[in-house]
Amino acid sequence: MQKLNIKKYYLSIASITILVLLIFTLMFFFTDYFKSSVQREKKIYYVDNISASLKFIIDRFNQLNEGRIEVVPIDLPFEKFSTNERKELLIRFLRSNSDKVDIFSVDQIWVPRFAKWTEPLDKYFLTDQRKHIINQIIQTCYFNGSLVAMPLYYDIGVLYYNDLALKKLSNYSKIKNELANYITWERFISISKELKRINPSVYLFPADNYEGLMCSFVEMLGSQNEKLFVGDSVRINTHAAHNALQLLADLVNNFTLSPVEVTNYRESECYFNFVSKQIFFMKGWPGFFDWYKRNIKEEDVSNIYLKAPMPHFRNGKPASIIGGWNLMLSKFSTKKSEAMEFIKYLLSEEIQKMFFEKGGYLPVVSSIYSDTLFVKKYPDLQFYKNLLSTGIHRPFSEKYTRCSDIIASYLHMAIMKKIKINEALEKAQSIINSNDIFIK
Repeated sequence: MQKLNIKKYYLSIASITILVLLIFTLMFFFTDYFKSSVQREKKIYYVDNISASLKFIIDRFNQLNEGRIEVVPIDLPFEKFSTNERKELLIRFLRSNSDKVDIFSVDQIWVPRFAKWTEPLDKYFLTDQRKHIINQIIQTCYFNGSLVAMPLYYDIGVLYYNDLALKKLSNYSKIKNELANYITWERFISISKELKRINPSVYLFPADNYEGLMCSFVEMLGSQNEKLFVGDSVRINTHAAHNALQLLADLVNNFTLSPVEVTNYRESECYFNFVSKQIFFMKGWPGFFDWYKRNIKEEDVSNIYLKAPMPHFRNGKPASIIGGWNLMLSKFSTKKSEAMEFIKYLLSEEIQKMFFEKGGYLPVVSSIYSDTLFVKKYPDLQFYKNLLSTGIHRPFSEKYTRCSDIIASYLHMAIMKKIKINEALEKAQSIINSNDIFIK
């Protein structure tokens, strides 16, 4: 009996030992498994202006891909960084050949400048897939015949007007009809001179020394069927350029429709003063209403501030400057496949619609504009589709960013009456041709 108990005792000890070893083995195995699972999750670092709507979309992607891909947003907000500052920050980072950034967004006109640091996307987006993107917008994504970017959203120049203020005028209906049907600058100025009796400031436009001023200038050139670049040469000292700069300066100094303070205004300053001072007209972008909700009050004011095409020269044609931001994939990224999943996710019809609904960002997927139910729900899309037919681009050239810095500087000086119109254009042309280093 005692021998039997001893035998059972040793068998129990052996069983416990085996069980303990088994538990430790399983723990070791599963620990390694969970470690490898965590290691298998790829972190994608994405640099952009991370708006609330974009953050929502990123979070949604991360939830759908939990344990596999996580997009880590790096925020460079428009409120803190100008477009030029963002450009310089990205250039400095990419020059280091670091793999710490996978995806980054660029102003459309930066694409040629950044192409040398990015992965060609031809193999990721075949010809048939590219046809789903609005043709005028995907044109901004090529460099030397290769697809090097994909658009996230586009912008287009818009004339905003305070409908409540205009309604007080006896000829309100006539003015509103003229605005909707591509008003000329000449007629716009005539109307604005009458409005000065009510408010000394009638029209706001961003006239600081930066790219926003160039957008107005290039738009006015386009209205006169003039291009800034002919081949690889810059043409700035021309009759059309003189007309454009003269008008920009006259709006401030001769007609005094715009306060001299606009020479310090960028988009956000224009938006704020347009609203707070009840100005009649303002040049802006489609993101104005999103800005209002973020900075003034969470409410829909699209029935107060209405949209119209930008004015054009009488002997020219309607022209609206096209802008927007494109996505580029760093060639130094070690997670290109996962990064492309995120880019394709952003370009899906569902997400493009969501991006528009939550933040007002104009979709780049063409099928959305032919979705009758969606357009009926958001009739503004038809307005932008029509406006796009008059859209013009800034030049796509590696030289453009340098030329833009030079030209904007001299445009700004001329508007501030620090230099004459002809002298500003002559000096800008001379410096561009000299290839000397230009410091703003």
